[in-house]
Amino acid sequence: MSDEIKKQFGKKVKYYRELRGFTQEFLAEKIEVNINSMSYIERGINFIKSETLDKICKALDVTPKELFDFDYIPENPKEIQAKIDNLLKKNENKLNKVYKILNEILN
Repeated sequence: MSDEIKKQFGKKVKYYRELRGFTQEFLAEKIEVNINSMSYIERGINFIKSETLDKICKALDVTPKELFDFDYIPENPKEIQAKIDNLLKKNENKLNKVYKILNEILN
């Protein structure tokens, strides 16, 4: 397994772990590995067996495709929220349009 693949995979695991609000300890316990192993996975030092991949996917509620799609690394949710807030502050008319669209989608 190439070092780059391990690093990219580890970034995705860390991203989804943080998105769910999980600590490394919590996820390590959930997937039945020790905390050092969890750290090594996220830093791209170690790779995992297929059984562990399955446990990670279930724990993080993601598909293997989401973890291995290295072309797409989502932005930090806080950064996305800040960008949305900034865009909407600039134009009240846009805010009303976004509200109407979201209201239609969600109701």
